[in-house]
Amino acid sequence: MDILAEPIELEVTADGSTPQGALFVSVKNIAGSSATFNGVKLDPGEAKSYSFVGKGYKAMPYTVGTSKLRILYIL
Repeated sequence: MDILAEPIELEVTADGSTPQGALFVSVKNIAGSSATFNGVKLDPGEAKSYSFVGKGYKAMPYTVGTSKLRILYIL
């Protein structure tokens, strides 16, 4: 049987976006300055998640600046 979902966890220090079609997305700012994820400011230590809603999410952009984000998404 094929794998039905693939969790991917990474730490990023450069701007980018999650892939379109992710079924679940979670992000935490793990550095000492603010970052932006999907248009929402994340102060150091803050986290946000987007739970499964029955279909995949659009790509979500993030701007890291001098911070670092830990991102988990499931395809």
